Amino acid sequence: MEYFAHESAIIDSGCIIGKGSKIWHFSHIMTGAKIGDACNIGQNVVISPEVTLGDRCKVQNNVSIYTGVTCEDEVFLGPSMVFTNIINPRSAIIRKEQYAKTTVRKGASIGANATIVCGFEIGEYAFIGAGAVVTKEVLPYALVVGNPAKQTGWMSEYGHRLIFDEKGIAICPESKEKYQLKDNRVSKLK
Repeated sequence: MEYFAHESAIIDSGCIIGKGSKIWHFSHIMTGAKIGDACNIGQNVVISPEVTLGDRCKVQNNVSIYTGVTCEDEVFLGPSMVFTNIINPRSAIIRKEQYAKTTVRKGASIGANATIVCGFEIGEYAFIGAGAVVTKEVLPYALVVGNPAKQTGWMSEYGHRLIFDEKGIAICPESKEKYQLKDNRVSKLK
């Protein structure tokens, strides 16, 4: 076994778990789940069938990742955040064939207690504030907060708010990397 699983974790047969990943107390990885290399799965996490996590993802405590969710590399899922996978759930009506897909792109962060309504894409390096309720697509590098979540700015790959000058250029205060805002889209300059 090339990964660590706490003795209280439940790992169903038929999972793929990458090298160097860690799965902590009382977490359940279900059949068909795929976890990349060097991921950290906190305590009391459920990863449902057909969920895919890329490499170096961090899933904090009390997160449930339901069928239909794909997270690319380096995604951060904050404590007790929630994904949904059905738009109109009812206890007495089974709608497994209607699971909506949600994709979280590389480097995105989702804050504590946020809710991600299914069927949308969260762009690369997007930053979802704590407690936000996401009900639509989130652009790459966008900062969104509130209920319903609204975009209030842009974030660098290092997680700092970007302040753009009159030419549409911003510099991350930590990495010193430059970003350009053009046509309501942010890109990192080479």
